[in-house]
Amino acid sequence: MRYRQFGRCGFDVSALGFGCMRLPCVGGDQSAIREDEAVRMIRYAVDEGVNYLDTAYGYHGGNSEKLVGRALADGYRDRVKLATKLPVWLCKSPADFDRLLGEQLERLATDHIDCYLLHSLDKKSWAKVRDMGVLDFLLGELRRGRIRYAGFSFHDAYEEFTNIVDAFDWNFCQIMLNYVDVEYQAGLAGLSYASARGLAVVIMEPIRGGKLAAKVPDEVTAALSVAEAGVAPEGWSPAEWALRWVWNLPEVSVVLSGMSSMEQVVDNIRIASDATAGALSRRQMAALARAREAYMARVRISCTECGYCQPCPEGVLIPDIFTLYNDGGTFNAWESCRRMYRGIAKAAKDASKCVECGRCEGACPQQLRVIELLKEAHVALAE
Repeated sequence: MRYRQFGRCGFDVSALGFGCMRLPCVGGDQSAIREDEAVRMIRYAVDEGVNYLDTAYGYHGGNSEKLVGRALADGYRDRVKLATKLPVWLCKSPADFDRLLGEQLERLATDHIDCYLLHSLDKKSWAKVRDMGVLDFLLGELRRGRIRYAGFSFHDAYEEFTNIVDAFDWNFCQIMLNYVDVEYQAGLAGLSYASARGLAVVIMEPIRGGKLAAKVPDEVTAALSVAEAGVAPEGWSPAEWALRWVWNLPEVSVVLSGMSSMEQVVDNIRIASDATAGALSRRQMAALARAREAYMARVRISCTECGYCQPCPEGVLIPDIFTLYNDGGTFNAWESCRRMYRGIAKAAKDASKCVECGRCEGACPQQLRVIELLKEAHVALAE
């Protein structure tokens, strides 16, 4: 296993981190973890040198933290840096910060969290917990020792990311990044910004939740072909291409992979033990650039998720719907996108609720034909 500095924190972490949000489950029920197999996978990873484990309060219906606590018994806790996250959406008052952390410590069967994150910050949730005093809470817990390092995970635009980075003396941050989403959310610019300020940067979704590895379009496969890219004769899998791209970036501290099988654990450890920063050749980087162009050419709607169309008077979640429509077509991920759309419809916020008032079209800086595009997306997603 290869290791990298965790920002300015004074310790090294494995290049591969174990993300505990896609553990093996029983019969498709995400709350029913196959506990013995999941424990075996985590302990195998630690034995092979993985020393960064990431979980969160809500993963697997609230059962991920409990499973991780079980996996880290028998001396394994002392061998890892343990990360979990404060569910900011559940915080209604400052008292909830302490209550939730206490519950997490109990679930994880530990007296401290090494790396504690504010979970999934965006402009709205950040303003809420900031004004509620969450930064004072973090400072107090750092002094108390129940958390050792403070960070946040992020899902919003780059400009908001820089505002949050500059608001506190963070130790680390966690951002979404892969070779397709280089300008999405914090993106490569956010990676550079945080690293330049001494923050360790944890990468999530390096394979975009598996979308860059499953049902890969023919044109992407062609771009990553052995002959064109100059890799070993046996080639790399799409997942390996995606992981190697992220590990090629020297600013990256650790890459999280949500592994669902022992096969994935073994393969990811193999890749992590070989991939280094700056190791990809010009031909390989060019192949990945062609693959990204092939994916981008499949995007249906040029929505930037700026949110100017929100709130819709009828409650229609326009950016969310367009994202699902784009993901379905771009990554051949129709099954999962339609499943998520059913959730939007159940909440009565789907495209069928549009009354064609036109407010969204007047507000859209991309001048999109929002009304017609909503109809188009609904036909594709409501199948």
